Formats: sequence, C-alpha cells, structure tokens
Amino acid sequence: MPKIVTLPGDGIGPEVTAAAVEVLREVAPDLTFEEHAIGGMAYDAHGDPFPQRTRDALADADAVLLGTVGGPQNSPWNSLPRPMRPESGLLALRKALGCYANLRPVRVQPGLEHLSPLKPELARGVDILIVRELLGGVYFDQDRKIDGDTAYNTMRYTTPEVERVAKMAFWAAEQRKGRVTSVDKANVLEVSELWRRDVQALRDREYRNIHLNHEYVDSVAMLIVSDPSRYDVIVTENLFGDILSDLAAVIPGSLGLMPSASLGDGAGLFEPIHGSAPDIAGKGIANPAAAIMSAAMLLRHGLKRSDAANQIERAVALALREEPTRDLGGKADTRTFTNAVLEAMGTPVG
Repeated sequence: MPKIVTLPGDGIGPEVTAAAVEVLREVAPDLTFEEHAIGGMAYDAHGDPFPQRTRDALADADAVLLGTVGGPQNSPWNSLPRPMRPESGLLALRKALGCYANLRPVRVQPGLEHLSPLKPELARGVDILIVRELLGGVYFDQDRKIDGDTAYNTMRYTTPEVERVAKMAFWAAEQRKGRVTSVDKANVLEVSELWRRDVQALRDREYRNIHLNHEYVDSVAMLIVSDPSRYDVIVTENLFGDILSDLAAVIPGSLGLMPSASLGDGAGLFEPIHGSAPDIAGKGIANPAAAIMSAAMLLRHGLKRSDAANQIERAVALALREEPTRDLGGKADTRTFTNAVLEAMGTPVG
C-alpha cells in the first residue's frame, strides 16, 4: 500500500492537512498515512525544524503532503539562528527529497471569474503552469555573507540544473498547449545568458514540437496580470519563480486556491502555497481548497492516479461555487467546505 508522509507543520497547516487527508482517504482507501513534525512546531518539540525522525520517514515514502511552515513576523522562531528557523526546515526538506521542479498551476475555474481581481474578460480561461527551479540559484548557493555593512548572495546555475527543470517544463507542455515561455534577465545577468542558451539548446535538440519563447522577468511581471492568457507553461529559476508564482496567485482570487507539486529524484512533495496564517489558526475557518487540490496533484504526479485526481478537482470546483469560504466572500468554514467536497464526490456526510 502506498505510504504518504504528512507534515502538517505550523499555523493552519494541521487544519488544512487534515481536510486533505480526509478527502484522500475517501478517494483512495488503500493509502496509508504517517504523520511527522516540521517547521516551528518541530523545533519546539525536537530542537530542529527538520528532525532526524522526519528525515528517516521519507526513506520509504511514496509521496509527502505538507501543510504550512512558519509563524508571525514577531515569532520567537525568527530570532533563532537561520539554520534553526522554520523556513530552513522547508528548504532542507526539498533538498532531502531532491525536488528540483516546483509546479504551480494558476487556473481560474469556469464560473468563478468574479473571484479574480482582474476584469472577468481577462480572468476567463486563464490556465497557466509555472515551473520553478527549486534547488539552485540564490537561495541555495553557499557563497553568501554579511560582513559589517556589506552583504552578498550569489546566484549560480549549471547546465545540468537548467536542463533538468527545462525538461520538466517541456514535458508538461506536451500534455497541454505545447507552449513554453522561459523567463530570465539575460540582458544584464550572465547566469541568465546561460539559462537562455541551455533552454534553447534543449528545445532544439529534443523538443522541436514545443513552441519556445524567451521573455524578461520584468516584462512577464507586467504581462502575467495584464494579459495572462498569453501564457501556457512558464519555466524560470528559483528567485524569479518565487516572485512570479506569488504574483500570479492573485489571479484566481485567493492564495487559498493555489496548490503545488515539487518533483524530482524521489518522492514528490505536495503543498498549498499559502502561509501559516497564524492569526486564524485554530479557529476552523481556514480555506482548505489549496491543500485538497495539492492532494489531487499528489494522486496525479506522485501516484499516477489521474482519474482520482480529476474526481477531487471536479468536487472542489463544485464546492467553491456552492460553499465558498470566507476569503472568497462566502460563509463556509473549514469543516463546511470539506463536507461540500465530500458530498460532491458522492460521499455521505454524517
């Protein structure tokens, strides 16, 4: 039986993860679940945001379902040495799993265009997949330092790192509309010159059926909200991908609608992209849609069960129309929305 390691994490993480697990149990009763700690709660319990017992549990996991990591800005965790902060546990988790490609779908559900801050005619039909390189660049390079009144971080990429994430983007485009936009800043950054050169060479060598376009990151930041339908698959490096995917996250109307999958050498990591929302933690009002849709991505990409994934996604779309949560202008709390998803899947809710 497939083993799913769950890492509920901090803030609203345990609440939205529990909702996702409940849906997974219904659609895939053969799955087994094993819960472990990560982030600030792991530090409080074990003195480490990514404790060894959590690391060991990943060895035979088929997929990992993550909640959220981190606390409020004034959290005592933020005064810890950087390696002990909750976010460092998340970076270490990604590295341990070898997850080098982060897939973030940005999709406006039919009939829910009114939730978007964009005009309905701009939001209608938006369906973008952002593929972000996740293990390289400025976030991971060890050439970094604060020295008095000077500080620096280094962005570095190698051809193998660029090619492997570009392959993921080209593969995804083959399942979609066959268009990839590679985002860089090649007019001023040498690392972007390498990125552009290697992505183009890979396309010319192995993916001639894919239409490839290169765009600068500042241009994409404007066009992704002013003309989002121009994009199918976007591939870019770690820092640019972090910023662009958060910017694009506003298009569907709420971070609570944004799932993600991080794929690579081993078990995939699946998580909502929203934060830990400590101000509403424990109140039972968090929107679990992104966590539930991350569970659908787990089924599709982690376990190759597309039919079950489709079933969940259809149920979430229906629940969003019938029982929207408070962040979407509705009244549903976490329990009500989860029940609506289960009912839409044909599950009696007692």
